[in-house]
Amino acid sequence: MPTIDLTGKAAVVTGSGRGLGLAYAHALAAHGASVVVNDVDGDAAEQAVKSITEAGGTAVAEVVPVGGAEAADRLVGRAVEEFGRLDVLVTNAGILRDKVLWKMTDEDFDAVLTTHLRGTFTCARAAAVRMREQGEGGTLVLVGSPAGQRGNFGQTNYSAAKAGIAAMARTWSMELARASITVNAIVPVAATAMTETIPALAPYTEALRNGQPLPDFLRKGEGFGTPEDCAALVPFLASDAARGITGQCIGIGGDKVALWSHPQEIRAAYADGGWTSDALADAWPTSVGAEPQPVGIPAPKIPEA
Repeated sequence: MPTIDLTGKAAVVTGSGRGLGLAYAHALAAHGASVVVNDVDGDAAEQAVKSITEAGGTAVAEVVPVGGAEAADRLVGRAVEEFGRLDVLVTNAGILRDKVLWKMTDEDFDAVLTTHLRGTFTCARAAAVRMREQGEGGTLVLVGSPAGQRGNFGQTNYSAAKAGIAAMARTWSMELARASITVNAIVPVAATAMTETIPALAPYTEALRNGQPLPDFLRKGEGFGTPEDCAALVPFLASDAARGITGQCIGIGGDKVALWSHPQEIRAAYADGGWTSDALADAWPTSVGAEPQPVGIPAPKIPEA
C-alpha cells in the first residue's frame, strides 16, 4: 500500500478550530502538510494550532469568518506567506440556523448560505487562482452533508447549501482538470455539535463523551463515528494516490466509506407528439411514477433492547 506523504505541501482548512475541521487539520499535519487553521473563534484556533504543533506538526492560525472574497484572499495569502505555496484547500466552515420553511427568516437563510455556499465558492476561487499560478496541480476538498444529498427536515438553508456544494465539486472538477487540480465533495457522518441533537443518537454521543466506544450497529450499520474516523479521507484525497479521483461525492463515517451516486434519470416514458396533462395523469402511476424516490436522511436503526 502507498504511504501517504504530504511533506512540502501547504493546506488551508476552514472552520478547523474544533470538530471535523480540527480532525482534518490534524490528519493533514500528521502526514506532513503545513496547515493554516481557520476559525472565527480566536481561542479555538490558537488551541488547535497548539495541539497540532505539540503533536509534531506545523500550523498557524488565521482568524476570520469565511464568506467574502477578502477572507478567502487572507487565507490563501497566509498560506503563501508562511509556507510559500498552497496545495490543499478544505472548505469545512459552517453554521446552522435550523427552522421549518414558514418560520425561517431571510437572515437565517442568508447566514447559512453565506458561510457554507459563498464561503466555499470564494475560498475555492482564491485557491484555484493560486494553484493555477503555481502550475503544479492541487486539491480542493469541499465538505458536503447527507442533508445535501437527500434533504433534511428543518434545514432548507443547510440542505440547499450542501447540495450546491456537491454541484460545484462536479462543475469545478471539469473546469480545473487541465490544471491538474482535483475537486471532490466529502460527506462525513460523525458525532459533532451538529449531530448530537438527534434524539436517537443522544445516549450514544453522551456515552462517547464519557469514553465509551460506539457500538458496531452505528459504526458499521449507520457509518457513524467520531470526527477522527472521517479525517483519513482528506490526506488521501490530497495525495498522489488520489490524483485520478475528481468530481466525486464520497461518504465516510465510523467504519464505512462509500461513493454517492450522482443524480440521474431512473425511469422514462414517451408519448408520440408529446405529453398532455391528462396523458401524464393516466401514465404516471404505472410508468415514471411507479417507484417514487425517498427523501430525507433515514432514521438510525436502533436495535431493540
